[in-house]
Amino acid sequence: GPRERIAGAVYGTIVVLGVLAAGSDSASIDAWELDVLMVATVLVLWVAHVYAHALAASLASGLRLDAAAITSLARREIPIVLAAVGPALVLLLGVFGLVSDEAAAWLAVGVGSLTLAIMGFRYARIASLGLLGTILVIAANLSLALLIAALKVAVEH
Repeated sequence: GPRERIAGAVYGTIVVLGVLAAGSDSASIDAWELDVLMVATVLVLWVAHVYAHALAASLASGLRLDAAAITSLARREIPIVLAAVGPALVLLLGVFGLVSDEAAAWLAVGVGSLTLAIMGFRYARIASLGLLGTILVIAANLSLALLIAALKVAVEH
């Protein structure tokens, strides 16, 4: 998507990874429940995010909220929701028995981590960063993913 949507994609992906980490205890993991929990959480967070930004914009401009402004904000922030698509599809591998539920959860974490790396690369390209800057931005994004993966492991043990 457009460069303005990188922030939403990163934010949404971090939320997705957080839900995956918190909701996936390997002893009792259910891929379907985790998928529904993740998608529902991202949708609710997106609605809250859009609403809060609409309130702030209304107060800053002195204008009342209207459907057009809210719709515009919702479209701009849709990457928050779209960040759940890849991991949600991967979790379906567990739902349909193609892989274990635990493997599906880890694959979903991998897809989220890859998304963060790609968003770091996109940012670095748009910002015209050199090789070192690109590596640092990707490393920063992946550090977030690794921190969340570490939290997942901690939740499991």
